[in-house]
Amino acid sequence: MFLTPYFFQNDNQFYFTRQQASNFAKGIAGDFNPIHNEDNSRFCVPGDLLFAVLLQKQGLSRSMEFSFSGMVTDSTALHIQDNDDQHKAVVDANGKVYLGMQHQGAVCTDKALIEQVIRGYVQFSGMNFPHIMVPLMEQQQMMFNTKRPLIIYESMKLEFSRYDVSNPSVELSSATFDVKGRRGIVTLNFEFTSDGEVVGNGSKRMIASGLVPWDSEAMNAYVEKFNHAKANFNN
Repeated sequence: MFLTPYFFQNDNQFYFTRQQASNFAKGIAGDFNPIHNEDNSRFCVPGDLLFAVLLQKQGLSRSMEFSFSGMVTDSTALHIQDNDDQHKAVVDANGKVYLGMQHQGAVCTDKALIEQVIRGYVQFSGMNFPHIMVPLMEQQQMMFNTKRPLIIYESMKLEFSRYDVSNPSVELSSATFDVKGRRGIVTLNFEFTSDGEVVGNGSKRMIASGLVPWDSEAMNAYVEKFNHAKANFNN
């Protein structure tokens, strides 16, 4: 499938190089968070890439809940652990859990639909910044520290009412930013639509740490840097 260039497989184990993870973040998700840059000392594999590989290997279920509990570095050998019929986990050789999945309902293994869902979702996810998050932060007059940004996945939910669709698009339905001190929770609710019909929905929660008071000048400079990196990559 289309994910083949973005991870290495060795028997039942898989892992990511910095180049693979960074290329997925930028080329597939449109995610230019510097933490996914190959030369970043705090580098981590995008959560969307972990999600995508798990979905490709396990298929779509009517109802799925994902919980992110660890940051994956490059070359960490991972495998999928079957806890029971409804619970799976991406773990390393020591059993440390990085991504858990609870799923229920009929499973769809249609490779074309799975790819369409992955592409649609991660492209939507990559647009979180600046299009969605900047207005939310300005509204709350709090923002992440642009000198040391830290926004991580916490959890995600997906539900599908049907599988007999093609090329479902992903659209934002609502978004909130709940701030408590220097910590904030971003919740994005979205829908999968096909031919004008809602065929699924989901929500994504992210945690922003080390928040600072809103600074338009600093945020504008960060957005400009972000857009410049995106333009350079696309060119």
